[in-house]
Amino acid sequence: MRDYSIRAAAPGDLDGARAVMLDTVYRDFGTGYVPRWHGDMVDPGAAYLASRRHTLLVAVDERGQVVGTGALDSRGPAHPPNPRELAERYPSGETAQVRRLYVRPEFRRRGIARRLVAALVDFAVADGGYRAVYLHTDPAVPGAEAFWRSLGKVVLDEREEPGGGQGIVHFELPLGRTGPRLDENDCHVVW
Repeated sequence: MRDYSIRAAAPGDLDGARAVMLDTVYRDFGTGYVPRWHGDMVDPGAAYLASRRHTLLVAVDERGQVVGTGALDSRGPAHPPNPRELAERYPSGETAQVRRLYVRPEFRRRGIARRLVAALVDFAVADGGYRAVYLHTDPAVPGAEAFWRSLGKVVLDEREEPGGGQGIVHFELPLGRTGPRLDENDCHVVW
């Protein structure tokens, strides 16, 4: 698309990124802000910009408005609440976890989310220390499960476990070039 760009978030993008994230958890997830799950949203700069191994990307429209976010950090899935086997398979430090992939509703179905994911995976590859890219999603969110199934492989579907767990679906994404790459300034996606 020509009406937006994807770049590493700068301090001036953080309010817009926070708004996209919070709007999503209230509107799409119906949970609202839950500190134990969404603490990184309060200070995305500390969560994603303070470490060279973490990143927060933003999709910005032609007016400079943040319309989408995607984050990655070096924390694997914690046990609890996630199953022990996932925490062991995807340890912190070796696992790039995709987080906060959100696009405002009026900008969806334009390829923004796929481009954000591709740039996040490229970031993980460039880091050189990650051996896996992991994420989880709530299949109750419309379109989320199908989107992630189109990009990665399911490693655990809690709905298939005895008792159903939390009903979360866990994915691994291929750790390799997925499409676009960040340019030499790490601020725009190049196709």
